[in-house]
Amino acid sequence: MDLNLKDKVILVSGGAKGIGGAISRGLIEEGAIPVLIDPSEKEGKELVALAGGKALQIPIRLFSPEQAQEVVQTTIKKFGKIDGVVNNAGANDGVGLEHGTPEKFAQSIANNLFHYYHLVHYALPFLKKSKGALVNISSKTAVTGQGGTSGYVAAKGAQLALTREWAVELLPYQIRVNAILPAEVYTPMYESWINSFPNPEEKLQEINRKIPLGKRMTTPEEIASMAIFLLSDKASHITGQHLYVDGGYTHLDRSL
Repeated sequence: MDLNLKDKVILVSGGAKGIGGAISRGLIEEGAIPVLIDPSEKEGKELVALAGGKALQIPIRLFSPEQAQEVVQTTIKKFGKIDGVVNNAGANDGVGLEHGTPEKFAQSIANNLFHYYHLVHYALPFLKKSKGALVNISSKTAVTGQGGTSGYVAAKGAQLALTREWAVELLPYQIRVNAILPAEVYTPMYESWINSFPNPEEKLQEINRKIPLGKRMTTPEEIASMAIFLLSDKASHITGQHLYVDGGYTHLDRSL
């Protein structure tokens, strides 16, 4: 299926590894030009090489509005346009209610939420010209809770709210805005978490047994496929949606 993404310039925060890396790789396969906003230089260089140079890595983390503005300016200087944004970067940092602090809670929200707004804010004039698309990567924890991670979950819930808010605000410009909610996705970050348990393989099997479809985790490539579809013309009448790519984990009875 031709998704008509050839030469489309797409910003991908956290675009070198994990879910973001899979999205960038899928975009390259479709002939698009991903801009990887990610300090992971080894993985970024590999993706740029895969693209035959038709990709760009900006090796920073988005901690300030100025950095988001710099990303947009650098992209426009090199490519002259922006056709889409994938907001993906973030980390489940374990800042909870009981064991966190107000200061850590505020910082967790800032780290996981603010750059979603900053990047779209500065890219918006160019997205208006291209009638581009936005994809926000959220999390099932925004609707199920998890325990012990108030900051991350608050940010993920806000991302879902912003998806609907932006979908409404950007209707006049025909800019579509959607969110994807992964559940259990085996990324390098997830692997590090699994390996923190005394018996990692046992813990992994325990989690897999709770995923209804196939008793396995979602792959980063399966999240990427949905993101790339939503960025494409094939999703031309889809906006304001929260899409679950999770093997039924969030909504189906896990006793299945």
